[in-house]
Amino acid sequence: MNEGDRTILLVDDHAVVREGYRAVLQKQLGLRVVAEAGDGAEAYRQFKATRPDLVIMDLTMPGVSGIEGIRHIRQWDRDARILVFTMHQNAAFALQAIRAGARGYVTKMSSPETLLRAVSEVLNGRIALSPDIDHELALNRLTEEVNAADILSAREFEVLSLLLAERTTEEIAELLHLSPKTVANLHSLIKSKLGVASDIELVRLALRQGLLNPQAT
Repeated sequence: MNEGDRTILLVDDHAVVREGYRAVLQKQLGLRVVAEAGDGAEAYRQFKATRPDLVIMDLTMPGVSGIEGIRHIRQWDRDARILVFTMHQNAAFALQAIRAGARGYVTKMSSPETLLRAVSEVLNGRIALSPDIDHELALNRLTEEVNAADILSAREFEVLSLLLAERTTEEIAELLHLSPKTVANLHSLIKSKLGVASDIELVRLALRQGLLNPQAT
């Protein structure tokens, strides 16, 4: 352990996965994992306690999600450097993560070398995207359909993600610290912005845009 090491907070809800990432990262000279968290709320607490140089964060976690965790951290420290490392190989999630304040987005299908390059890029103040998500973002610009990631705010996109995960209005309100009425209003606004009249149409749009796994419906 060297005084000049760059410090990292790992955020993922699977302890075994965090252990694997830690092993990869700490083999690199000058990197040290100083804290871990299993959800966005714990990530926020650990960030304030340890003030790491970099946060590596998953998006899909129980309780407070990665998007909300990113937003909370960036509200507390506008200079926080956050790299998303997630299974979501979809341009919409990347756009929303970056809008929330992430400085990089790497999918878990990427090689360890890709992750390490992204860590270096974000630590040095640059934006980093894995090649697969860079390709998805390019394709996303070619579609003519209204894209959820382009038209929804970060909060609206998060509510949409929870609706697609079959969370109730009350559950979403509790997770996001909102009133049920606010969630219901956001639900209606999301459908209006996306030009759909029902939840069935909303699910169909989500399927077309890769926001929902067909096997989960």
